Amino acid sequence: LLPSTPQNRKSHWPSQKSRSCIRFRCSLTNTILDVLRQRPSWVEAKEDGEWDFYWCDVAWLRENFDHTYMDEHVRICHFRNHYELTRKNLMVKNLKRYRKLLEREAGRMEAAKFDFYPSTFELPFEYHLFVEEFKRNPGSTWIMKPVARSQGKGIFLFRKLKDIMDWKKVATHCLIADSSVFKDGNRFEDQKDEIQVESYVAQRYIENPYLIGGRKFDLRVYVLVTSYTPLKAWLYRDGFARFSNTRFSLSSIDDNYVHLTNVAIQKTAPDYDPEKGCKWQMQQLRRYLIAKHGADIVEILFRDMDAIFVRSLQSVQKVIINDKHCFELYGYDILLDEQLKPWLIEVNASPSLTASSLEDYDLKCRLLEDTLHVVDMEGRLSGKEKQVGGFDLMWNDGPVYTDDSDYRTNTHLGCMNDRNKQLKQLFKCSPGQKKL
Repeated sequence: LLPSTPQNRKSHWPSQKSRSCIRFRCSLTNTILDVLRQRPSWVEAKEDGEWDFYWCDVAWLRENFDHTYMDEHVRICHFRNHYELTRKNLMVKNLKRYRKLLEREAGRMEAAKFDFYPSTFELPFEYHLFVEEFKRNPGSTWIMKPVARSQGKGIFLFRKLKDIMDWKKVATHCLIADSSVFKDGNRFEDQKDEIQVESYVAQRYIENPYLIGGRKFDLRVYVLVTSYTPLKAWLYRDGFARFSNTRFSLSSIDDNYVHLTNVAIQKTAPDYDPEKGCKWQMQQLRRYLIAKHGADIVEILFRDMDAIFVRSLQSVQKVIINDKHCFELYGYDILLDEQLKPWLIEVNASPSLTASSLEDYDLKCRLLEDTLHVVDMEGRLSGKEKQVGGFDLMWNDGPVYTDDSDYRTNTHLGCMNDRNKQLKQLFKCSPGQKKL
């Protein structure tokens, strides 16, 4: 990118009226690359060329962010330390810290509203705290998850401490291991990376999940953050429920097809049907719940989920390194129990953009197109919009009130997505604009 001078900045990025093209790079080869290539006036930058927009992976961010100059207009798809919310151990650490802060400043009743995540401990560091909690609830089911992996990799359930004793022995050994290893009197340097143990979280398993057709499911919800200072967050109307392929039972805790809803796991099941898949659209789920429980109860459920999104973002608001060049599309995983209480399971910094069906592809294309509309590289928005495509402004340095509600956040998740009509009205179908 060009050096930072007023002269070349002006020539490098033309005024809104004269902008002719936006140069992008993309680390992925799935839906997002299709969307970027189809976007009017966007052109793919060469590997070593200058770019205005980069949909990067977290590996590039880790290696290059601190050493890359970015001009005023440049945008990338991650915040520098996004992992404060998206690593399982750090998410819980920040939620616990923020809850204690609220208890001191606002009282226990306000802090009690943070009861939306299961009891969680980081192992091996909090092993003794975990054992105390484990012994207070004998016979309960717990789930172990590696803190930095995805797609269900490395996860297992357990009910007895001896089930994780072998894991604990390896973890303890690796924690006390020095950076060098001695064997037969000889010193072998730089062996630490080979024996470092992976951190896990032990989380209380939700033993009474809400079931549909006897099967467990969780929800994937998309939240877009364009700023942390001040906090500005958008909630997408579409999303989906991911179902297990096998009827739920606690009699066998070793069957991942029963307990893990990750598509990467479910599609390997012997009886998995790729045409049917294992997803429901969020609108379909909301209609089902309303038909079974009534609109008022479902409205409370979706408002409770709104509160989870806002409070989890507030818990890291002062921790995340805010940068005007950054935005983040989070994939929230929410589990409902049989009382219709929503539980935050985890937050993903790189939610899967690979489609599992044509319907899934269409949803993710709409999601990504609207993400680019909100990021607004073209400079078409006024900054006062409460809706852009399928995104509704959920928080803007405080509560966002909609025209038809006095509630502090919107509750349009799973409602009709009128994005085509809204985008046409918003952009007024200007000449040369892609037909929506």
